[in-house]
Amino acid sequence: MTNSRTAVYTGSFDPVTLGHLHIIQRAAPLFDELVIGVGSNADKRSLFDPDHRVELVRSVTGGLPNVRVQVFDGLAVDFVRSLGSTVMVRGIRPLTDIAGEFTMMMANHQLAPDIETVFLMAAERYAHISSSLLKQIAALSDDNEQLAKFVPQEIIQPLREHLRSQG
Repeated sequence: MTNSRTAVYTGSFDPVTLGHLHIIQRAAPLFDELVIGVGSNADKRSLFDPDHRVELVRSVTGGLPNVRVQVFDGLAVDFVRSLGSTVMVRGIRPLTDIAGEFTMMMANHQLAPDIETVFLMAAERYAHISSSLLKQIAALSDDNEQLAKFVPQEIIQPLREHLRSQG
């Protein structure tokens, strides 16, 4: 049975940023349930393992009662189907994400024509934030106030600890 009121937002969330959180906060009221699927991106070297990323996303979404977070492997469309959903939520930043997200949407449509993609445009104040940029800033700056412009407060200490442990 398909539940059209469940949507799925997938990503690597490595780590979850203010931009991700903003998309989650905007998408959650639109659906009965929003599942955050934490996956792996083979093209990127992960900072946190998937289970730790799930914990971090849960730490910033705990106040959203209809949000559930879990790890997934494989194709996002297969994960969406496994949950009985037909809706994928994607956040896009102007200029940087549109072409890639459009290509991914078309590929997903070929794989799963029954799954619709809903795009939410990132707010202007988050349009420049990416996990890659965040990793560079965190590695080069000791200023937590600067870091708080990119990640939720709950992420700063785990991010700092992880970077220290990596040397």
